[in-house]
Amino acid sequence: MELNNPVVVEQVRQSSDRYETALADNDTRTLDTLFWGGPEAVRYGIGENLYGAQDIAAFRLARTGGSPQRRILRRVIVTTGTDNAVVSLEFQRQNTTRIGRQMQTWIRAHDGWKILAAHVSLMAAHPETEQPAL
Repeated sequence: MELNNPVVVEQVRQSSDRYETALADNDTRTLDTLFWGGPEAVRYGIGENLYGAQDIAAFRLARTGGSPQRRILRRVIVTTGTDNAVVSLEFQRQNTTRIGRQMQTWIRAHDGWKILAAHVSLMAAHPETEQPAL
């Protein structure tokens, strides 16, 4: 098994970039196409556990205004072979110093790279240091 084949890493980076753009634009159609389309897909969010592509899509449609805007602080992509990858991401939401984390398991499907599993969480806030970002 080969780790981090540069061609595969670049493919996953492009898919991850596409996901981030769709998330920022609240482009639910693109977000839905980037997730695995079956019942095996899982997304653990800040306050929800979603099982299956239908639950994930329904959550996104019901989310008024989409995901809060964020900026990426760090992204690590690790590929295993040519068909699997993990994308680990640290982010910061607008107007806060709080750090968020996201991990996605990507798989190569016949129609491109898909997220099979995702987990999003926020690190605990520290009241003495939590200040709105300027």
